[in-house]
Amino acid sequence: MVAPAPTHFTPSRAPLAVVLKGLDKSFGEGDSRTHVLKHTQFDARLGELLMLVGPSGCGKTTLLSILAGTLVADGGEINVLGYRLHEMKSGPITKFRSNHIGFIFQQFNLIPTLTVAENVSVPLLIQGVSVTKAEKKARELLAVVGIPEKADDRPVKLSGGQQQRVAIARALVHEPPLLVCDEPTSALDSENGQHVMEILRTIARQETRTVIVVTHDPRIYKFADRMAEMEDGRILRVLQSPAEIAAAHINF
Repeated sequence: MVAPAPTHFTPSRAPLAVVLKGLDKSFGEGDSRTHVLKHTQFDARLGELLMLVGPSGCGKTTLLSILAGTLVADGGEINVLGYRLHEMKSGPITKFRSNHIGFIFQQFNLIPTLTVAENVSVPLLIQGVSVTKAEKKARELLAVVGIPEKADDRPVKLSGGQQQRVAIARALVHEPPLLVCDEPTSALDSENGQHVMEILRTIARQETRTVIVVTHDPRIYKFADRMAEMEDGRILRVLQSPAEIAAAHINF
């Protein structure tokens, strides 16, 4: 369940949830080979909302896909929540991903033929949870994200902001400790984007959760605890506090 973290919790002193070392990834062969990640170093802590920013094509989504176990790196160490993904086979990685990671995307990826509650239930059903228990948990999460009255509607009846709230509930329903978000606000207007980020910030304030957001949206930079700036396949710098982020990006 989503709940505010205790006031004494300090993300900057929290244990690391993600540690990537010497990460390399290329696509293509021969002369067309493109090096997307170049010995990249990256980390994220429990209890923080970390933003990963940079120009299109710099490797942000590739990095996110590798730490989430949906893409295999060419080299480097990938330690996520204590699991050394670079040493694991595809089967165990798939199981790890389904149990430990929640995904939120720019496109909401809701199934149009299912109700909102049924959409949210899907990750639990994949884990073998009964339909009754899964839907009960789904309705609880819809209340948490502020749209309990939409549980029996189809996605087509929802606004973009409401659909993204459904996507957040779906990502949280199996209680994953790591939430990865690829451009979660870019398809939303400013007001709905702010609401979505307020929810994600509350989620990130739990001591046992980490939220990583890839974004081009400067409107939401203020929600970050830290910001990793990426260019040409490498992390250039990590801004260590909201104040440092604000000072470096004074126009947002």
